[in-house]
Amino acid sequence: MPELKRLHADHAPAVLDFELANRAYFAASVPDRGDDYFAQFTDRYNALLAEQEAGICAFYVLIAEDGSVLGRFNLVDIEDHTAELGYRVARQAAGRGVATATVRELCPLAAARHGLRTLRAAAAHQNAASRKVLVKAGFVPVGPADPAHLGGKPGTWYQRDLVP
Repeated sequence: MPELKRLHADHAPAVLDFELANRAYFAASVPDRGDDYFAQFTDRYNALLAEQEAGICAFYVLIAEDGSVLGRFNLVDIEDHTAELGYRVARQAAGRGVATATVRELCPLAAARHGLRTLRAAAAHQNAASRKVLVKAGFVPVGPADPAHLGGKPGTWYQRDLVP
């Protein structure tokens, strides 16, 4: 059974493997991270850990039984009890409800561990899978997303209130 874990320094090799193995798959639906991301991976990874330590963001990885990363689930720009949710799931886990189940698991965790009351996520209109995950996980559309936020593609902001 895959396990959702808070990002840790020890996850770096598995995260890099995940990103490299799925690069072309991700680029089909979201902007590619670019060659610099991979060339500077260690520095960028350490910067993420520092942001997490500072409470600006919270990063999670979905770890398979073999120790590989099946997905990344990020809470970024934590401020005023609100954060933006971002996620990506490996091709071999796509279409099996893994993203939906993990986003659902992350929502109460975000409230309990990080004091969040609201999560927001942007999805491009062309990214039907991501929009479907958000709706199934209890998010509702709240308005248009700036294409600059989605790699130049039109999209929609979704929101989920975590506390009644």
